[in-house]
Amino acid sequence: MNQIPRRGPIARFFIGLWDAMNFTRRLIFNLVFFVLLFLLLALFSAGERVEPLLDRTTLVIAPEGALVEQYSADPATRALAKAMGDDAGEVQLRDLLRALDKAATDERIERVVLQLDQLTGGGMASRREVAAAVARLRESGKQVVAFSEMMGQEQYLIAAEAGEVYLDPMGGLLLEGLGRYRQYYREGLEDKLGVDVHLFKVGEYKSAAEPFVLDAASPESKEADLYWMNDLWNRYLADVGQARGIAPSQIAGDLAQLPAGLAAVGGDLARYALQHKWVDGLKTRGEVADLLVERGVADPDAEGGFRQVSLDGYLAHLDTGLQMATDPRPQVAVVVAAGAITGGEQPPGTIGGESTSALLRQALDEDRIKAVVLRVDSPGGEVFASEQIRREVVALQQAGKPVVVSMGDLAASGGYWISMNADRIYADPSTITGSIGIFGMFPTIPRALDKIGINTDGVGTTALAGAFNITRELDPQVGQIIQSVIEKGYRDFIGKVAEAREQPVAKIDEVARGRVWSGAQAKVRGLVDELGGLKAAIADAAKRAELGEVGDYAVHYVEKIPTPFEQFFAGFAQSRIGVNLLGDSALARGLLAKAMPQARADLELLEGAITPVAGVPVKALAYCFCSLK
Repeated sequence: MNQIPRRGPIARFFIGLWDAMNFTRRLIFNLVFFVLLFLLLALFSAGERVEPLLDRTTLVIAPEGALVEQYSADPATRALAKAMGDDAGEVQLRDLLRALDKAATDERIERVVLQLDQLTGGGMASRREVAAAVARLRESGKQVVAFSEMMGQEQYLIAAEAGEVYLDPMGGLLLEGLGRYRQYYREGLEDKLGVDVHLFKVGEYKSAAEPFVLDAASPESKEADLYWMNDLWNRYLADVGQARGIAPSQIAGDLAQLPAGLAAVGGDLARYALQHKWVDGLKTRGEVADLLVERGVADPDAEGGFRQVSLDGYLAHLDTGLQMATDPRPQVAVVVAAGAITGGEQPPGTIGGESTSALLRQALDEDRIKAVVLRVDSPGGEVFASEQIRREVVALQQAGKPVVVSMGDLAASGGYWISMNADRIYADPSTITGSIGIFGMFPTIPRALDKIGINTDGVGTTALAGAFNITRELDPQVGQIIQSVIEKGYRDFIGKVAEAREQPVAKIDEVARGRVWSGAQAKVRGLVDELGGLKAAIADAAKRAELGEVGDYAVHYVEKIPTPFEQFFAGFAQSRIGVNLLGDSALARGLLAKAMPQARADLELLEGAITPVAGVPVKALAYCFCSLK
């Protein structure tokens, strides 16, 4: 009988260690498997059920957050944030518009209530589009009631279109006018810190970088800003006056006498608003709810006691129809270009030279897409990234697919660059556009280093070697090189605009030079073709592609497709179990803090502008600090 040899203690140790590792590995894999299985079951068994939409329902539109063209976070991140009560606070313009337009013809919706106190952001053009949709809703015969506790002039532009506007007796409504004030850093940078910022630009009105080299706005900047701002403000007064049946001159006169008029009513802003017919009555939230109960259908289980559906709930009803079988109709694609323009791949809410170009190529490759609307809401940014996107617009046209641009709140500088080659450019009269100009900045810090006893010295094989080192004084010849590059960029800009707009270069130069215009002013000067919103641009694109009447074609937003995991996680996070699990998860909150996109401040864009780039002495920018947001 053979005897099995006994293993030594060292062998037994390593074999035992291996067995323990195998057991641990199987345990971990099994745990992961069961967790994923549990999540899948939770997703499919506990999803949010869309409640039936009954007749005589009141649609309550009470958006919270900034009005945006495009969400700045992916679906999974938004769902996770909402599940944990940390909603990013964004409302897509397209969602608000389609809810208002659908409610106008939806027999189940008896009336619409607007509560806009928490709606922030958005420029004049966006708010005018929403106001126009409210006006269409009211003209359809539906009751539209607006209620506010504290309302600014941004929300009032929309609320004024309602059939009835009520304000809390302790609330307020103040119209201030338009203003744009910025901080200027020259003294702090140059005198205090010893940092010399060298500005290179073309166009006396190109004022984006003035804060780094001046202590106050230049006369040219003030002249240009006041010109387009007065146009926007006069249009605001006209819109509100028409909606409320008040002469714009009367509103302007009341504002001029506001200090005395407000003192006469004891500083009561609500009473002042009622006295000047800006609102129809003063009511508390409870009194408005009682009014809606009386007019509608009582529902003791609903907030306010009347049958209602929220904006999100109503959109869920509309979306169930959109998620049916693939629509066989030809499509007009909408590609949103919102935010600053930077190079490479960028998240939603920012325009990337690579990522936005990829969306346009996707529209080019999809056979069902017959025309494209490029919706632009951008102050501009990097010249090269702007040119990448413009080339994709041209490629679409060469493939026989018309491209129509719809300018939102802002399509200036680089935002105009990506728009100029479109078959047709639409803008709202209050869109901010133009700012056709180029600038670059180069800081030097030898004086700052000298304050702490640091000096720079060395040798180079040519006069240019090391000349772009910011720790050295800027050589005049280097400055000449940079200025030449910027001037070439400006010639490229106005030359491409002249070619696209079929106008002489000299004529474009007259309206360029960095000057900003309102949409209406830009149309007079040949930079814009038509005044109108997104709907008009879509109809124009469909007509150019010969797609027939509304209903004969579909409208499809081309956006980055979420990964399968993102789709799964978004669905789970919106389920009841997902909300309960994630709501109290410290780990999830920590992950969210890292995952949420960080807003890029204007100064961060300029900081990026001075980052060295291979092959160029300074990064050329086509950017405009001209938003009223």
